[in-house]
Amino acid sequence: MPSPLTIALVLTILTYFIALLYTQPNDKNLAEYSLILLDYWEKGLWQESLMVFAMQMMLILVLGHVIALSPFVNRFLNQMVKNIDNTAQAAFIVSILTIAVALFNWGLGLIFGAIFARKVGEHAQKQQLKINYPLIGAAGYIGLMVWHGGISGSSLTKVAEVAHLKQMMQGIFSAEEIAMLPQQITFSETVFSNMNIYTTVLIIILLPCVFYLIGKQAKGEIPQLQIKNNEVRIQKKNVKGAAQLDYSKTFALMLATTILFWSIYTATVQSVNAPLGFITPNYLNFVLLGLGILLHGNFHNFINAIDKSIGGAAGILIQFPFYFGIMAIMKDSGLISDISALFIDISNKTTYPIFTMLSAGIINIFVPSGGGQWAVQGPILVQASQILGADLPKSILALAYGDQLTNMLQPFWALPLLGITGLKAKEILPYALLLMFVGTAIYLSALLLF
Repeated sequence: MPSPLTIALVLTILTYFIALLYTQPNDKNLAEYSLILLDYWEKGLWQESLMVFAMQMMLILVLGHVIALSPFVNRFLNQMVKNIDNTAQAAFIVSILTIAVALFNWGLGLIFGAIFARKVGEHAQKQQLKINYPLIGAAGYIGLMVWHGGISGSSLTKVAEVAHLKQMMQGIFSAEEIAMLPQQITFSETVFSNMNIYTTVLIIILLPCVFYLIGKQAKGEIPQLQIKNNEVRIQKKNVKGAAQLDYSKTFALMLATTILFWSIYTATVQSVNAPLGFITPNYLNFVLLGLGILLHGNFHNFINAIDKSIGGAAGILIQFPFYFGIMAIMKDSGLISDISALFIDISNKTTYPIFTMLSAGIINIFVPSGGGQWAVQGPILVQASQILGADLPKSILALAYGDQLTNMLQPFWALPLLGITGLKAKEILPYALLLMFVGTAIYLSALLLF
Protein backbone atom coordinates (compact mmCIF):
# COMPACT_ATOMS: atom_id res chain seq x y z
CA MET A 1 0.00 0.00 0.00
CA PRO A 2 1.14 3.60 -0.52
CA SER A 3 1.93 5.78 2.47
CA PRO A 4 -1.00 7.24 4.48
CA LEU A 5 -0.10 10.71 3.19
CA THR A 6 -0.37 9.53 -0.42
CA ILE A 7 -3.73 7.92 0.39
CA ALA A 8 -4.92 11.24 1.87
CA LEU A 9 -3.92 13.04 -1.33
CA VAL A 10 -5.64 10.45 -3.53
CA LEU A 11 -8.81 10.77 -1.41
CA THR A 12 -8.61 14.55 -1.77
CA ILE A 13 -8.50 14.29 -5.57
CA LEU A 14 -11.29 11.70 -5.59
CA THR A 15 -13.53 13.85 -3.35
CA TYR A 16 -12.84 16.92 -5.50
CA PHE A 17 -13.91 15.23 -8.74
CA ILE A 18 -16.98 13.57 -7.18
CA ALA A 19 -18.11 16.98 -5.91
CA LEU A 20 -17.33 18.55 -9.30
CA LEU A 21 -19.39 15.97 -11.20
CA TYR A 22 -22.35 15.53 -8.87
CA THR A 23 -22.89 18.82 -7.03
CA GLN A 24 -22.42 21.46 -9.75
CA PRO A 25 -25.09 24.20 -9.38
CA ASN A 26 -27.19 25.07 -12.43
CA ASP A 27 -26.00 28.67 -12.43
CA LYS A 28 -22.27 27.79 -12.55
CA ASN A 29 -20.32 26.37 -15.46
CA LEU A 30 -17.71 23.65 -14.91
CA ALA A 31 -14.71 26.02 -14.96
CA GLU A 32 -16.28 28.39 -12.42
CA TYR A 33 -17.32 25.59 -10.11
CA SER A 34 -13.89 23.92 -10.25
CA LEU A 35 -12.37 27.15 -8.90
CA ILE A 36 -15.07 27.43 -6.22
CA LEU A 37 -14.26 23.90 -5.02
CA LEU A 38 -10.56 24.75 -4.87
CA ASP A 39 -11.45 27.75 -2.71
CA TYR A 40 -13.48 25.47 -0.37
CA TRP A 41 -10.50 23.10 -0.16
CA GLU A 42 -7.88 25.75 0.53
CA LYS A 43 -9.93 27.39 3.28
CA GLY A 44 -10.67 23.98 4.84
CA LEU A 45 -7.00 23.08 5.11
CA TRP A 46 -6.33 25.79 7.66
CA GLN A 47 -9.67 26.06 9.46
CA GLU A 48 -8.71 27.32 12.91
CA SER A 49 -10.97 25.16 15.06
CA LEU A 50 -9.78 22.03 13.25
CA MET A 51 -6.13 23.03 13.54
CA VAL A 52 -6.69 23.23 17.30
CA PHE A 53 -8.11 19.70 17.08
CA ALA A 54 -4.97 18.50 15.25
CA MET A 55 -2.75 20.02 17.93
CA GLN A 56 -4.81 18.37 20.66
CA MET A 57 -4.45 14.93 19.04
CA MET A 58 -0.71 15.41 18.53
CA LEU A 59 -0.25 16.25 22.20
CA ILE A 60 -2.30 13.24 23.31
CA LEU A 61 0.05 10.99 21.33
CA VAL A 62 3.31 12.74 22.25
CA LEU A 63 2.58 13.14 25.98
CA GLY A 64 1.38 9.54 26.19
CA HIS A 65 4.65 8.44 24.56
CA VAL A 66 6.60 10.61 27.02
CA ILE A 67 5.00 8.83 29.98
CA ALA A 68 5.78 5.44 28.42
CA LEU A 69 9.48 6.44 28.31
CA SER A 70 9.62 7.42 31.99
CA PRO A 71 11.80 5.58 34.54
CA PHE A 72 8.68 4.57 36.49
CA VAL A 73 7.15 2.74 33.51
CA ASN A 74 10.54 1.21 32.67
CA ARG A 75 10.94 -0.19 36.20
CA PHE A 76 7.33 -1.43 36.19
CA LEU A 77 7.82 -3.33 32.93
CA ASN A 78 11.14 -4.79 34.08
CA GLN A 79 9.36 -6.09 37.17
CA MET A 80 6.50 -7.55 35.12
CA VAL A 81 8.72 -9.58 32.78
CA LYS A 82 10.80 -11.18 35.55
CA ASN A 83 8.48 -14.14 36.13
CA ILE A 84 7.35 -14.71 32.53
CA ASP A 85 8.43 -18.14 31.29
CA ASN A 86 6.10 -19.07 28.39
CA THR A 87 4.21 -17.59 25.44
CA ALA A 88 0.69 -18.00 26.83
CA GLN A 89 1.53 -16.26 30.09
CA ALA A 90 3.36 -13.44 28.30
CA ALA A 91 0.58 -12.88 25.74
CA PHE A 92 -2.06 -12.74 28.48
CA ILE A 93 -0.16 -10.25 30.64
CA VAL A 94 0.97 -8.01 27.76
CA SER A 95 -2.54 -7.86 26.24
CA ILE A 96 -4.48 -7.16 29.44
CA LEU A 97 -2.12 -4.40 30.60
CA THR A 98 -1.92 -2.85 27.12
CA ILE A 99 -5.72 -2.77 26.89
CA ALA A 100 -5.99 -1.11 30.32
CA VAL A 101 -3.40 1.53 29.44
CA ALA A 102 -4.88 2.21 25.97
CA LEU A 103 -8.30 2.84 27.50
CA PHE A 104 -6.64 5.65 29.47
CA ASN A 105 -4.56 7.09 26.62
CA TRP A 106 -4.07 5.73 23.12
CA GLY A 107 -0.59 7.19 22.65
CA LEU A 108 0.59 5.76 25.96
CA GLY A 109 -1.07 2.43 25.15
CA LEU A 110 0.61 2.20 21.74
CA ILE A 111 4.14 2.81 23.04
CA PHE A 112 3.62 0.97 26.34
CA GLY A 113 2.52 -2.17 24.48
CA ALA A 114 5.44 -1.94 22.05
CA ILE A 115 8.06 -1.49 24.80
CA PHE A 116 6.45 -4.23 26.91
CA ALA A 117 6.54 -6.68 23.98
CA ARG A 118 10.18 -5.77 23.32
CA LYS A 119 11.12 -6.34 26.96
CA VAL A 120 9.44 -9.76 26.89
CA GLY A 121 11.50 -10.63 23.81
CA GLU A 122 14.73 -9.44 25.44
CA HIS A 123 13.90 -11.36 28.64
CA ALA A 124 13.27 -14.54 26.64
CA GLN A 125 16.56 -14.09 24.82
CA LYS A 126 18.52 -13.63 28.06
CA GLN A 127 16.82 -16.64 29.68
CA GLN A 128 17.01 -18.75 26.49
CA LEU A 129 13.21 -19.22 26.48
CA LYS A 130 11.38 -20.29 23.36
CA ILE A 131 8.40 -17.96 22.81
CA ASN A 132 6.22 -16.88 19.90
CA TYR A 133 7.53 -13.32 19.66
CA PRO A 134 5.15 -12.18 16.85
CA LEU A 135 2.18 -13.16 19.04
CA ILE A 136 3.60 -11.05 21.86
CA GLY A 137 3.99 -8.16 19.38
CA ALA A 138 0.32 -8.50 18.40
CA ALA A 139 -0.63 -8.48 22.10
CA GLY A 140 1.28 -5.19 22.45
CA TYR A 141 -0.65 -3.71 19.52
CA ILE A 142 -4.12 -4.71 20.73
CA GLY A 143 -4.62 -1.36 22.47
CA LEU A 144 -5.30 0.21 19.07
CA MET A 145 -8.44 -1.94 18.80
CA VAL A 146 -9.93 -0.59 22.04
CA TRP A 147 -8.61 2.98 22.36
CA HIS A 148 -11.45 4.90 20.67
CA GLY A 149 -13.92 3.68 23.28
CA GLY A 150 -11.63 4.96 26.06
CA ILE A 151 -11.15 8.38 27.60
CA SER A 152 -8.77 9.60 24.87
CA GLY A 153 -11.06 8.59 21.98
CA SER A 154 -10.93 11.41 19.42
CA SER A 155 -14.63 11.67 18.63
CA LEU A 156 -15.71 11.08 22.24
CA THR A 157 -13.46 13.80 23.64
CA LYS A 158 -14.47 16.30 20.95
CA VAL A 159 -18.22 15.91 21.42
CA ALA A 160 -17.62 16.40 25.15
CA GLU A 161 -16.46 19.95 24.38
CA VAL A 162 -19.16 22.56 24.84
CA ALA A 163 -20.65 23.70 21.48
CA HIS A 164 -18.43 21.40 19.37
CA LEU A 165 -21.39 19.78 17.61
CA LYS A 166 -23.02 23.13 16.93
CA GLN A 167 -19.82 24.54 15.42
CA MET A 168 -19.23 21.44 13.31
CA MET A 169 -22.69 21.59 11.76
CA GLN A 170 -22.48 25.27 10.77
CA GLY A 171 -23.25 25.52 7.05
CA ILE A 172 -24.97 22.10 7.06
CA PHE A 173 -27.88 22.60 9.48
CA SER A 174 -30.21 25.53 9.67
CA ALA A 175 -30.12 27.77 12.75
CA GLU A 176 -33.19 25.98 14.12
CA GLU A 177 -31.61 22.54 13.62
CA ILE A 178 -28.34 23.66 15.24
CA ALA A 179 -30.26 24.96 18.24
CA MET A 180 -31.74 21.47 18.73
CA LEU A 181 -28.30 19.85 19.00
CA PRO A 182 -26.97 19.18 22.53
CA GLN A 183 -24.39 21.59 23.91
CA GLN A 184 -22.13 18.64 24.63
CA ILE A 185 -22.24 14.86 24.88
CA THR A 186 -20.42 13.99 28.10
CA PHE A 187 -18.51 10.83 28.94
CA SER A 188 -21.44 9.66 31.04
CA GLU A 189 -23.30 9.17 27.73
CA THR A 190 -20.41 7.62 25.78
CA VAL A 191 -17.33 6.23 27.54
CA PHE A 192 -19.20 5.35 30.73
CA SER A 193 -22.52 4.44 29.14
CA ASN A 194 -23.93 0.98 29.83
CA MET A 195 -23.21 -0.12 26.27
CA ASN A 196 -19.57 0.91 26.35
CA ILE A 197 -19.04 -0.56 29.82
CA TYR A 198 -20.45 -3.82 28.43
CA THR A 199 -17.99 -3.84 25.51
CA THR A 200 -15.06 -2.82 27.73
CA VAL A 201 -15.69 -5.63 30.23
CA LEU A 202 -15.96 -8.21 27.43
CA ILE A 203 -12.82 -6.87 25.75
CA ILE A 204 -10.81 -7.03 28.98
CA ILE A 205 -12.00 -10.58 29.70
CA LEU A 206 -12.12 -12.19 26.24
CA LEU A 207 -9.17 -10.78 24.32
CA PRO A 208 -6.48 -11.76 26.86
CA CYS A 209 -8.09 -15.20 27.12
CA VAL A 210 -7.93 -15.60 23.33
CA PHE A 211 -4.26 -14.60 23.41
CA TYR A 212 -3.66 -17.11 26.20
CA LEU A 213 -5.31 -19.95 24.24
CA ILE A 214 -3.36 -19.11 21.09
CA GLY A 215 -0.17 -18.94 23.14
CA LYS A 216 -0.78 -22.43 24.52
CA GLN A 217 -0.77 -23.82 20.97
CA ALA A 218 1.83 -21.55 19.38
CA LYS A 219 5.30 -22.83 18.56
CA GLY A 220 8.14 -20.62 19.70
CA GLU A 221 11.82 -19.94 19.31
CA ILE A 222 14.43 -17.89 21.12
CA PRO A 223 14.23 -14.26 19.86
CA GLN A 224 17.37 -12.74 18.35
CA LEU A 225 17.35 -9.10 19.38
CA GLN A 226 19.90 -6.39 20.00
CA ILE A 227 19.38 -5.49 23.65
CA LYS A 228 18.63 -1.78 24.11
CA ASN A 229 17.16 0.56 26.71
CA ASN A 230 14.14 2.67 25.69
CA GLU A 231 14.17 4.70 28.90
CA VAL A 232 15.11 8.36 28.55
CA ARG A 233 17.47 9.25 31.38
CA ILE A 234 20.35 11.66 30.72
CA GLN A 235 22.62 12.58 33.59
CA LYS A 236 23.55 16.13 34.59
CA LYS A 237 27.03 17.14 33.36
CA ASN A 238 28.85 20.19 34.77
CA VAL A 239 25.84 22.49 34.61
CA LYS A 240 26.23 25.88 36.27
CA GLY A 241 24.12 28.96 36.89
CA ALA A 242 20.47 29.29 35.96
CA ALA A 243 20.72 26.24 33.67
CA GLN A 244 20.57 24.13 36.83
CA LEU A 245 16.82 24.80 36.89
CA ASP A 246 16.54 22.33 34.01
CA TYR A 247 17.77 19.61 36.38
CA SER A 248 15.96 20.76 39.51
CA LYS A 249 13.69 18.06 40.92
CA THR A 250 12.08 20.61 43.26
CA PHE A 251 11.19 23.01 40.44
CA ALA A 252 9.70 20.19 38.33
CA LEU A 253 7.81 18.79 41.31
CA MET A 254 6.29 22.19 42.11
CA LEU A 255 4.89 22.59 38.58
CA ALA A 256 3.74 18.97 38.27
CA THR A 257 1.90 18.99 41.61
CA THR A 258 0.30 22.36 40.78
CA ILE A 259 -1.00 20.99 37.46
CA LEU A 260 -2.31 17.77 39.04
CA PHE A 261 -3.88 19.65 41.99
CA TRP A 262 -5.69 22.00 39.63
CA SER A 263 -6.82 19.05 37.50
CA ILE A 264 -8.40 17.37 40.51
CA TYR A 265 -9.90 20.62 41.77
CA THR A 266 -11.37 21.48 38.36
CA ALA A 267 -12.82 18.00 37.98
CA THR A 268 -14.42 18.21 41.41
CA VAL A 269 -16.01 21.61 40.77
CA GLN A 270 -17.16 21.02 37.18
CA SER A 271 -18.57 17.54 37.78
CA VAL A 272 -21.24 19.09 39.98
CA ASN A 273 -22.97 20.72 36.98
CA ALA A 274 -22.33 18.06 34.30
CA PRO A 275 -21.25 14.51 35.21
CA LEU A 276 -17.86 13.90 33.59
CA GLY A 277 -18.36 17.00 31.44
CA PHE A 278 -14.92 18.25 32.44
CA ILE A 279 -13.14 15.53 30.40
CA THR A 280 -12.10 17.15 27.12
CA PRO A 281 -8.91 16.92 25.00
CA ASN A 282 -7.50 19.97 26.78
CA TYR A 283 -8.18 18.47 30.20
CA LEU A 284 -6.57 15.15 29.24
CA ASN A 285 -3.48 16.87 27.88
CA PHE A 286 -3.23 19.00 31.01
CA VAL A 287 -3.21 15.85 33.17
CA LEU A 288 -0.72 14.11 30.86
CA LEU A 289 1.58 17.15 31.02
CA GLY A 290 1.62 17.05 34.81
CA LEU A 291 2.19 13.29 34.91
CA GLY A 292 4.96 13.49 32.30
CA ILE A 293 6.91 16.12 34.25
CA LEU A 294 6.35 14.29 37.54
CA LEU A 295 7.49 10.89 36.23
CA HIS A 296 10.62 12.23 34.50
CA GLY A 297 11.71 14.15 37.58
CA ASN A 298 13.11 17.26 35.89
CA PHE A 299 12.63 19.36 32.76
CA HIS A 300 15.84 18.17 31.09
CA ASN A 301 14.70 14.54 31.06
CA PHE A 302 11.17 15.59 30.14
CA ILE A 303 12.34 17.59 27.09
CA ASN A 304 14.56 14.72 25.96
CA ALA A 305 11.55 12.42 26.14
CA ILE A 306 9.59 14.96 24.07
CA ASP A 307 12.38 14.98 21.46
CA LYS A 308 12.26 11.19 21.25
CA SER A 309 8.45 11.11 21.05
CA ILE A 310 7.68 13.93 18.62
CA GLY A 311 8.43 11.93 15.48
CA GLY A 312 5.38 9.76 16.08
CA ALA A 313 3.12 12.79 15.59
CA ALA A 314 4.46 13.62 12.11
CA GLY A 315 1.60 11.78 10.43
CA ILE A 316 -1.01 13.80 12.30
CA LEU A 317 0.77 17.07 11.58
CA ILE A 318 0.80 16.71 7.80
CA GLN A 319 -2.23 14.47 7.16
CA PHE A 320 -4.89 16.19 9.25
CA PRO A 321 -5.03 19.37 7.11
CA PHE A 322 -5.76 17.24 4.03
CA TYR A 323 -8.63 15.52 5.85
CA PHE A 324 -9.92 18.95 6.88
CA GLY A 325 -9.77 19.97 3.23
CA ILE A 326 -11.77 16.87 2.25
CA MET A 327 -14.37 17.73 4.88
CA ALA A 328 -14.61 21.31 3.60
CA ILE A 329 -15.24 20.14 0.02
CA MET A 330 -17.88 17.67 1.21
CA LYS A 331 -19.62 20.17 3.48
CA ASP A 332 -19.62 23.26 1.26
CA SER A 333 -20.51 21.37 -1.93
CA GLY A 334 -23.43 19.55 -0.32
CA LEU A 335 -21.88 16.07 -0.62
CA ILE A 336 -22.41 15.48 3.11
CA SER A 337 -26.15 15.92 2.72
CA ASP A 338 -26.18 13.57 -0.28
CA ILE A 339 -24.27 10.83 1.56
CA SER A 340 -26.46 11.28 4.64
CA ALA A 341 -29.53 10.84 2.42
CA LEU A 342 -28.10 7.55 1.15
CA PHE A 343 -27.65 6.25 4.70
CA ILE A 344 -31.16 7.37 5.57
CA ASP A 345 -32.60 5.48 2.59
CA ILE A 346 -30.99 2.16 3.57
CA SER A 347 -31.25 2.46 7.38
CA ASN A 348 -33.65 2.67 10.28
CA LYS A 349 -33.07 3.54 13.94
CA THR A 350 -31.91 -0.03 14.69
CA THR A 351 -29.66 -0.68 11.71
CA TYR A 352 -28.12 2.78 11.39
CA PRO A 353 -25.47 2.30 14.15
CA ILE A 354 -24.48 -1.02 12.54
CA PHE A 355 -24.07 0.60 9.11
CA THR A 356 -22.12 3.38 10.81
CA MET A 357 -19.71 0.91 12.40
CA LEU A 358 -19.17 -0.98 9.15
CA SER A 359 -18.65 2.18 7.11
CA ALA A 360 -16.30 3.59 9.77
CA GLY A 361 -14.23 0.41 9.54
CA ILE A 362 -13.92 0.80 5.77
CA ILE A 363 -13.12 4.51 5.96
CA ASN A 364 -10.43 3.86 8.60
CA ILE A 365 -8.47 1.78 6.08
CA PHE A 366 -8.10 4.94 3.98
CA VAL A 367 -8.16 7.52 6.79
CA PRO A 368 -6.02 5.86 9.49
CA SER A 369 -6.80 8.36 12.22
CA GLY A 370 -9.75 8.59 14.55
CA GLY A 371 -9.48 12.37 14.58
CA GLY A 372 -9.24 12.67 10.81
CA GLN A 373 -12.13 10.26 10.42
CA TRP A 374 -14.30 12.25 12.82
CA ALA A 375 -13.59 15.38 10.78
CA VAL A 376 -14.79 13.64 7.59
CA GLN A 377 -17.53 11.31 8.83
CA GLY A 378 -18.76 13.20 11.90
CA PRO A 379 -21.03 15.69 10.06
CA ILE A 380 -22.58 12.86 8.00
CA LEU A 381 -23.23 10.87 11.18
CA VAL A 382 -24.85 13.78 13.01
CA GLN A 383 -27.11 14.72 10.11
CA ALA A 384 -28.31 11.16 9.44
CA SER A 385 -28.81 10.45 13.15
CA GLN A 386 -30.94 13.53 13.64
CA ILE A 387 -33.13 12.83 10.61
CA LEU A 388 -33.60 9.14 11.50
CA GLY A 389 -34.13 9.89 15.18
CA ALA A 390 -31.28 7.50 16.04
CA ASP A 391 -29.51 7.76 19.38
CA LEU A 392 -26.63 10.18 18.76
CA PRO A 393 -24.23 8.99 21.52
CA LYS A 394 -24.76 5.39 20.38
CA SER A 395 -24.05 6.36 16.77
CA ILE A 396 -20.84 8.14 17.79
CA LEU A 397 -19.73 5.04 19.71
CA ALA A 398 -20.53 2.94 16.61
CA LEU A 399 -18.15 5.12 14.62
CA ALA A 400 -15.51 4.70 17.34
CA TYR A 401 -15.90 0.90 17.28
CA GLY A 402 -15.59 0.69 13.50
CA ASP A 403 -12.59 3.01 13.44
CA GLN A 404 -10.61 1.01 15.99
CA LEU A 405 -11.50 -2.42 14.58
CA THR A 406 -9.71 -2.02 11.27
CA ASN A 407 -6.56 -0.72 12.93
CA MET A 408 -5.81 -4.46 12.96
CA LEU A 409 -5.72 -4.25 9.13
CA GLN A 410 -4.25 -0.78 8.57
CA PRO A 411 -0.50 -0.83 9.34
CA PHE A 412 -0.07 2.93 9.90
CA TRP A 413 -0.24 2.95 13.70
CA ALA A 414 1.67 -0.33 13.91
CA LEU A 415 4.81 1.38 12.57
CA PRO A 416 6.06 2.58 16.00
CA LEU A 417 5.51 -0.91 17.44
CA LEU A 418 7.28 -2.59 14.53
CA GLY A 419 10.21 -0.21 14.91
CA ILE A 420 10.54 -0.88 18.64
CA THR A 421 10.02 -4.66 18.51
CA GLY A 422 11.92 -5.33 15.28
CA LEU A 423 8.98 -7.37 13.95
CA LYS A 424 7.47 -7.20 10.45
CA ALA A 425 3.82 -6.38 9.74
CA LYS A 426 3.22 -9.78 8.12
CA GLU A 427 4.34 -11.49 11.34
CA ILE A 428 1.69 -9.89 13.58
CA LEU A 429 -1.09 -9.60 10.97
CA PRO A 430 -2.55 -13.15 11.31
CA TYR A 431 -3.04 -12.70 15.06
CA ALA A 432 -4.35 -9.15 14.65
CA LEU A 433 -6.94 -10.33 12.10
CA LEU A 434 -8.20 -13.05 14.44
CA LEU A 435 -8.62 -10.51 17.24
CA MET A 436 -10.43 -8.17 14.84
CA PHE A 437 -13.08 -10.85 14.24
CA VAL A 438 -13.50 -11.37 17.99
CA GLY A 439 -13.81 -7.61 18.49
CA THR A 440 -16.35 -7.33 15.66
CA ALA A 441 -18.59 -9.89 17.37
CA ILE A 442 -18.36 -8.02 20.68
CA TYR A 443 -19.15 -4.60 19.21
CA LEU A 444 -21.98 -5.87 17.02
CA SER A 445 -23.58 -7.58 20.02
CA ALA A 446 -23.44 -4.29 21.93
CA LEU A 447 -25.11 -2.33 19.11
CA LEU A 448 -27.88 -4.93 18.88
CA LEU A 449 -28.47 -5.34 22.62
CA PHE A 450 -28.48 -1.69 23.72
